[in-house]
Amino acid sequence: MTSPDTLSHALGTGHEFMEKTKYRCIGKSDQQKGLPGPPLELLPDPDARIIDLPRPESLVVPPTDLRAAIERRRSVRSYLREPIAPEELSFLLWCTQGVQQVHGTRATFRTVPSAGARHAFETYLLVNDVAGLERGLYRFLALSHRLQVVDTDPEIPHRVTAACFDQQFVLRCGAAFLWTAVPYRMTWRYGERGYRDLHLDAGHVCQNLYLAAEAVDCGVCAIAAFDDDALNGILGINGSDQFVIYCAAVGKKEDALRVTG
Repeated sequence: MTSPDTLSHALGTGHEFMEKTKYRCIGKSDQQKGLPGPPLELLPDPDARIIDLPRPESLVVPPTDLRAAIERRRSVRSYLREPIAPEELSFLLWCTQGVQQVHGTRATFRTVPSAGARHAFETYLLVNDVAGLERGLYRFLALSHRLQVVDTDPEIPHRVTAACFDQQFVLRCGAAFLWTAVPYRMTWRYGERGYRDLHLDAGHVCQNLYLAAEAVDCGVCAIAAFDDDALNGILGINGSDQFVIYCAAVGKKEDALRVTG
């Protein structure tokens, strides 16, 4: 017989979340109520510097066998002291959030799956060692495939590393992907059930990064251990309307292949 203490522990916050996001608990979504949908992307800061990236269609990517990429995939926490090329960064961003088609103001089709094509993520980058880019924090503008400068304070890499519980490979990687979720972009269609979809989508995105990195001989390590409030604060987001959902460090491995423009 299960003891009351064991049952109480088993029926904790996680269980409550799963119960309350079952379809029988979900009422009409805002979409079903006829309310307008949220923007497909957060607007760029009009005062921030915007940096063009090599266009995805111009990149020449070394051929990579899918089975080989899957079999070679490992989490890598040790990287060469060698910068990631801008073409390689552009390729990795394209493979994780690349916009292939825009359908008016309602949806985008991208290089990763997303529930209902909602694509509720924004991609921030901690740049430690990318050729031609100053160290600091950037945001990927997926609709135009460009970067927006967020913060180039020299302390930013150390602050992000500290928020990731001092995992030192975050400081040593070429770049760290910091994915944030804008939940209303998903819950507008699916209500509270949409929070489940956000976490599923995060897995899709990070797996694409792992596999795409094999084509440019980069190593990736996903990061789920971070101080939510600290990392949200560094990005300047409130943790409610937008919050960090997943992270991953990327750096060069030995015998690096090159993507060229």
